[in-house]
Order: sequence, then structure tokens, then C-alpha cells
Amino acid sequence: MQPIIIVLIILVVLVFIALIKTVQVIPQASAAIVERFGRYTRTLSAGLNIVVPFIDTIRNRIDLREQVVPFPPQPVITQDNLVVNIDTVIYYQVTDARAATYEVASYIQAIEQLTVTTLRNIIGGMDLERTLTSREEINAALRGVLDEATGKWGIRVNRVELKAIEPPTSIQDSMEKQMRADRDKRAAILTAEGIRQSQILTAEGEKQSSILRAEGDARAAALRAEGEAQAIRTVFESIHAGDPDQKLLAYQYLQMLPKIAEGDANKLWIIPSELNDALKGLGGIVNLPGVPGNGNGGGGSATTPAPRRESAPFDKD
Repeated sequence: MQPIIIVLIILVVLVFIALIKTVQVIPQASAAIVERFGRYTRTLSAGLNIVVPFIDTIRNRIDLREQVVPFPPQPVITQDNLVVNIDTVIYYQVTDARAATYEVASYIQAIEQLTVTTLRNIIGGMDLERTLTSREEINAALRGVLDEATGKWGIRVNRVELKAIEPPTSIQDSMEKQMRADRDKRAAILTAEGIRQSQILTAEGEKQSSILRAEGDARAAALRAEGEAQAIRTVFESIHAGDPDQKLLAYQYLQMLPKIAEGDANKLWIIPSELNDALKGLGGIVNLPGVPGNGNGGGGSATTPAPRRESAPFDKD
């Protein structure tokens, strides 16, 4: 009985192993390559799959999700013979599991080497300044070359990014000094421009203020002149409306003489010839008939008027 039990146990174990090898569960977003006697048979997709045990074997399991592979810094020589270290990151995805298994031995290593050689070809035609400012151009050129080369491997390169471009230390120091000088220059230009703009605005304000002040003075002078003209016109019209005689005018003329003589600077002033006419008019007021002491008392004859003389200068003192 014991040999029979051992044989049954062995058969059960073999059946269990056969079931395990027959049923293959493939995770989502994965694929498996099946070979029968060393020859490709089919590709297993995600889910439950049945294979022939001990005849079909799983050659490779491939992840179909997008993969991110960073590559170490690579020294690259620019067109102006400067060595720069460039870090790259590749985003790729396996689209054909069979081609990725049989068309290339190691697609990761193949992508890395192809990236290095393509970078050297691209950067070799650029100088340092263009290399530092043309990341998008380098990424696009690198992606185009990689996508074309890896298409037959069943791999699609989605993106290529340059993580860092590090020039030599001496070049970095020179660039920092140049950037600092440029910043100082821009700061000085902005300061001078601000001062210039401030002076321009100040001058414009003073100009507007002077213009407004001059316009105000001119307006005030015009109004004063207009008021004086109106006053003179009113006085003139009042005098003509009152119709004054010669005696009143002579009296007013004599009242103005002291005002004419006022002031320390008036050392010499001229008596006009019209003053004689004014004095004769005033004498007519004084030499009235019947007034004592006027020279006509008692019916005497009137005083003969003095002959008219030309005006003569008199000293105020």
C-alpha cells in the first residue's frame, strides 16, 4: 500500500504543478511572451490565460506602462571646445512586447547609448551660449532621433528632458560676473531714467505753474486796466454831465499843485502856461465887485490883467 500512496502523492503534486503552469494570470498593463520549444508562439495579454504545461514557457514579462529612465551626466564638447555635463531623462513606453523582446537585446541600454551619441552630435554644432538657451530645440531634436530609431524596437519615446547643463567652473564664474555686471548696468540705467523722468515732470510742473501764474497776472492786469478805464470813463462822463465852468476847473487845478510837488525827488518842476489862465480865472473869483480889498472899492476901475507869459521853471524850495 505504501508504494501506491507514494505514487498517488507524486501524481497529485504533478497535477498541481501542471495546473499552476497551465493557468497564467497576467496583471493589467503587462504582457508576456510565450515560447513553445524555444519558438515564439503568442503574446499573453492581461487577465487569465491557459498554456500547455511543460511545452509552453513564459519567456519575458514586459510592463506596458510609461517608464522614466534618468541617465547619468554625460560630458559633451560644444562647438567652441568647452566641455559641459548634461543630465537627461527619457520617458518611453513599450508598444510591442514581441519587438521589444526579439529586436534588441536590452532596449534600456540601447536607448541610453543612442541618447549619448545623439546629444554629442547636436551639442557639437552649438556654442555654449546657444546650448544654455536652446533646451527646447535640443529636446525636440533628441526626441525625433530617438523616436525614429526605437520605433522598430516596439518602443515609443514620449518625452526627452535635459535635467541640467553644467559648464566648467571657470566658465560659471565668468558668467556670474557678467550677469552681475549686467544687473548693475540695468540698475544704473533704471536709476538714471527715473531721475530724468522726475526732472522732466518737475520741469513740466514748473512750466505749467509759470504759465498759469503769467496768465493770472495778465488777467489781473487786464481787469485792473479795465477797471481804471471804466473809472476814468465814469469820471469823464460825470464831469461832462455836470458841465463845470472855468472857475471850478481852475480851483481843482490849484488843489492838485501840492500833490505834484510831493516827494523828495521832485527838486525841479515845470509850471505849464495853462496855469496863467487858471490864475486869471481864480482872480476873477477874488476880484468881485463890492468885496473889500479887491482894488475895485468905491467904483474904481478894474485892474488891468497882466500879459500872458510863457511857462518858466521854478524850484520847489
